[in-house]
Amino acid sequence: MSQQQKVLILGGQGRIGRSVAEDILKHTNAQVTITGRTQKQIVSQPNLQFLVLDLAELKRLREAIKEANLVIHCAGPFHYRDETVLKICLEEKVNYIDVSDHRSFYRKLIPYKEDVRKAGITAILNTGIFPGISNSIVRQGVEQLDTAETIHLSYVVSGSGGAGITVMRTTFLGLRHPFEAWIDGQWKTVLPYTKREVVEFPKPYGKTGVYWFDMPETYTFAESFKVKNVITKFGSIPDFYNHLTWITAHVFPKSWIESKKGIEFFSKVSYNMTSVTDQFSGIGVAMRAEIQGIKNNQKALYSSSMVHQDTAFAAGCGTGSIAQYLLEGKINQPGVYPVEQALSTDLFIEAMQNRGIKIDQQMIAQD
Repeated sequence: MSQQQKVLILGGQGRIGRSVAEDILKHTNAQVTITGRTQKQIVSQPNLQFLVLDLAELKRLREAIKEANLVIHCAGPFHYRDETVLKICLEEKVNYIDVSDHRSFYRKLIPYKEDVRKAGITAILNTGIFPGISNSIVRQGVEQLDTAETIHLSYVVSGSGGAGITVMRTTFLGLRHPFEAWIDGQWKTVLPYTKREVVEFPKPYGKTGVYWFDMPETYTFAESFKVKNVITKFGSIPDFYNHLTWITAHVFPKSWIESKKGIEFFSKVSYNMTSVTDQFSGIGVAMRAEIQGIKNNQKALYSSSMVHQDTAFAAGCGTGSIAQYLLEGKINQPGVYPVEQALSTDLFIEAMQNRGIKIDQQMIAQD
């Protein structure tokens, strides 16, 4: 009888971390340990335990990682994190996943790709819903075309998304600086929360405004798919949150969103507001990917979309499915990768079907 595998979820008490744990417990027989700086009450269930752990306690962090078969880093915001956890996983030869959602963190980890490959472990970054499931939706579409030229990926979240205050912090951190986007085959500077577009999402969302937003996919898709354009846009429901975010990004003094105190203030105010509006708007997510390219020597537009009533649950599915496949040995690709370079479309389709997440897709020939 094979030994029970062990999963360590750092930052596992947050809404995303708990959703990841729930998915792994449902779809594997692994023993899951979630960590946090202080212990909150968790529902007692088989194969789940808690460990008080501060990531700054490097000796205890190493001891915990050494005991695991897989480490999942959920302790954001990742703007403030460095490569410490990956380095320890590398030294202890333990597979690694994270739910990072900013290119600055990706850039800190990707230089370790060759060392991680030599160590024989797999590290997969940017898992979750967006980034995460979004990456696989785009890969699926690119594979349907003979040549892909433009990727346009839009996301919308209702209220808080049920994902907690950390996601609020991430949103406001994403407003601080212009970023580089891949446009016409070169990197061009884009201002966050500009160039509003109205995108048709699946019901119940319908037409909703989205804006330029810095996502890891903006950066990784250019390498993964060799396309000319990568556009990533984000919006909120109700729409007045979009206008408030725009005002925060473009009207308030820049110093307000460049300080930790300012970020914390905006995050807490927004979280308190969504605590009220979530009751009416829900906490769901919708994504729409449109990929322009060539199919059978003719211009074509591939579009796909997904919707789920619980953003945090969907994020748990995205990360949990990759954890499942690593534990089962279905993913064994030593090195450091974003999701679209590590998860095959066949495995992605299987994971979504097993979790009841439907991806609608269509191909339209264009004149």
